Amino acid sequence: MEWRDEGIILGLRRHGETSAIVELFTVAHGRHLGLVRGGRSRRLQVVLQPGNSVHATWRARLDEHLGAYTVEPDVSRAAALMESQAALFGFATLAAHLRLLPERDPHPELYRRFLEALPMLSDSRAAAREIVRFELTLLADLGFGLDLTECAATGARQELVYVSPKSGRAVSRQAGEPYADRMLKLPGFLRLDEADASAEDVLEGFALTSYFLARHVFEPRRITMPPERERLIARLRA
Repeated sequence: MEWRDEGIILGLRRHGETSAIVELFTVAHGRHLGLVRGGRSRRLQVVLQPGNSVHATWRARLDEHLGAYTVEPDVSRAAALMESQAALFGFATLAAHLRLLPERDPHPELYRRFLEALPMLSDSRAAAREIVRFELTLLADLGFGLDLTECAATGARQELVYVSPKSGRAVSRQAGEPYADRMLKLPGFLRLDEADASAEDVLEGFALTSYFLARHVFEPRRITMPPERERLIARLRA
C-alpha cells in the first residue's frame, strides 16, 4: 500500500530511540498517523513540528497497519505559532477538534478551513473568528450542520439575526423578536461572510457554536471543550 498527499502536522510522539509517530491532517486521507524513522534526528526535528505543512508518502504492507511516512517540508509555521500565546491556544483548539473525527476519514472542506485559519492565529480576534467558522464546518461534517441561509419561520433571507436552539436554523428579526430571550444570536460576520468582526460578534459566534457542539458532540461523548478554547475566549473578554 502506498499513497502521497499533503498534510499539516498536528502532533507527534517519540517511538523508540530515534523515531517518531507523526499525526498528520491530510487533504485526501484525513487525520492519519504514521511512523517516521529517524524522526528525532536534527534534520527532521525542524520539519516535524506542529503547524508545519509537509508533502508525505505513506507506505504499509496492509491498509490497516500503522505504516511509515517519508516527509518533505513544504511550509514552516511552527516558529511563528510559538511566538504568540493566541496562536498556541488557537492551534491547540483546532487540533483538538480534528481529533473528534474518525481517523483516516477525509474532510477536504475542514482541511481548507484549517489552512485558512493558520495564518490568522497570532491575532486573538482573527483567530477566534476563523475558529468559529471552522467549528460550523466541523458541525456540518459530523452531521449536525446549521442552516443559516433563510428564516425557518418565513423563508426570508434578509435580517437574519437569530438561530433557533431547537432546529439550528436562522430566524429573521421580525419572526424571532417575540422569542428573542430564547434565541441564539447570529453575528453578522457569519451571516454575511465578512472578513472582519468585533470582539462582541466573535463572542456571540462562540456562544452559538458552543451550544451546538456541547449538545451534539461533547456531552454525548462525556468530554469537555478544549481548555485552550476557553483561554482564547477569556482573552477576548478581557
